[in-house]
Amino acid sequence: MARQPILTADEKVFGYELLFRDGIENYFRSNDSDAASRSTLDSSLLLGLDVLCDKHYAFVNCTRDVLVKDYAVLLPPRQTVIEVLETVQPDEIVVSACQRLKQAGYLIALDDFIADGPRESLTGIADIIKVDLRSTAPEQQNAIVRRYGSRHRLLAEKVETREEFRAARNRGFLYFQGYFFRRPEVLTARDIPRNLANYLRMLQEVSRPELDLRVIEKLVKSEVSLCYRLLRYLNSARFCFGNEIHSVRHALTMLGQREIRRWVQLVATLGAGQTKSSELVLSALVRARFCDLLSPKVAQVGSDLFLMGLMSLMDAVLEMPMSEVLERVPVDQAIKNVILGGPSHLRTVFRLMLAQESGEWPAVTELARLLQVPRNDVADAYWQALQWARQVRGKG
Repeated sequence: MARQPILTADEKVFGYELLFRDGIENYFRSNDSDAASRSTLDSSLLLGLDVLCDKHYAFVNCTRDVLVKDYAVLLPPRQTVIEVLETVQPDEIVVSACQRLKQAGYLIALDDFIADGPRESLTGIADIIKVDLRSTAPEQQNAIVRRYGSRHRLLAEKVETREEFRAARNRGFLYFQGYFFRRPEVLTARDIPRNLANYLRMLQEVSRPELDLRVIEKLVKSEVSLCYRLLRYLNSARFCFGNEIHSVRHALTMLGQREIRRWVQLVATLGAGQTKSSELVLSALVRARFCDLLSPKVAQVGSDLFLMGLMSLMDAVLEMPMSEVLERVPVDQAIKNVILGGPSHLRTVFRLMLAQESGEWPAVTELARLLQVPRNDVADAYWQALQWARQVRGKG
């Protein structure tokens, strides 16, 4: 399983496209795409859309077989968008299947739509029309907006830059899919707000070989929300302490150095990302936990893989160049090199993290083989990371 977020014009998460169609085929090494789609629908039910999509819409790619046999009705209509693939020919049987799904409460989306194409007959049923910016010229995009924009919600796919996002938004697109939100503009002349500087300082302090509890206590006390998070964390059932924790110093003492480092890394990331896309912060947490779960299975790592995953999106969270972020947080050289694109023995793990996240299944299989990690373990680690990240953010 992998997923790609679909955002609104103000960069809030509207839903996720579940990238499982090709992945299931590669995983089972099967040429039967219909069997693969059926198997994935079953997996989605087992895993749960609440975890996979964080209670947002799930965009589910559907083959002809899945449509006409009504397999998609296994998924909850209020959370599912039926995405009709460009390979599906809209004959009477397909049109009838889409009408049944719409009547049952599902939203219908047309993937990779082209005006005057074979799926024109489905526009009367569709709620969302997806347009691939890479294969559609600007004048064609304008024509689609003029023709369908008043009756449909238009979604721009493969939005890769901030400029493309602005242009598509100005044309009249309502939803946006791509990696533009992970490449924020760098405002080099802007000062870092005090609270962001505080979060960076916290990350810096827990990256030192020896912790200074007095410094960490002072930093935590400077943020009311952090004090609350710490006390709530320590009073949770996880630690089973006999007595309640009543002070920051007591809390830090009870945690111990390893847990202090982990907790500060988490709350600093959550705090720094308060004004950012929820998907951005969630992705950073998923990456961190995914790498952490893989760490015992990867030989001779010698680095904190949790920190590597967490820091990999910190430039986007803080809206700062990554080189500047890493100057302020003294992570080890191997992590710094791999994040900045330099030579590092962590390169294979880092590439596996990115490939699993984006659903590049052949690359996942090959990288897992190089690391000598079973493919099942990689998939399971990502699933556990999704669950954990939602719990950390208070949504589990």
